[in-house]
Amino acid sequence: MRILAIERPVPGVADDRFTPDVSVAEARRAWELHQAGSIRELFFRADESAAVLTLECDDVGEARRMLATLPLVAAGLIDFELIPLRAYPGFGRLFADSSS
Repeated sequence: MRILAIERPVPGVADDRFTPDVSVAEARRAWELHQAGSIRELFFRADESAAVLTLECDDVGEARRMLATLPLVAAGLIDFELIPLRAYPGFGRLFADSSS
């Protein structure tokens, strides 16, 4: 299942908690998950500082458990909104028999 994960801030987290060490660990873990095929795409929003990930997981629960292995999530510094996606079914209308 494809899942969209949008980073959301955790209230009360100070910027100084985002240290170079935890940032490097975050990038390393994201790379591992990308190489494993769990993170399909990883972006930052252009209008604010927030990550947007496309995940490949069995369900939202698996996505939440996988994201919990990211150091920033494990440390309680960020969280994600998870949105399950399904394929767009509308293209079938292009090939429907309109004579019936």
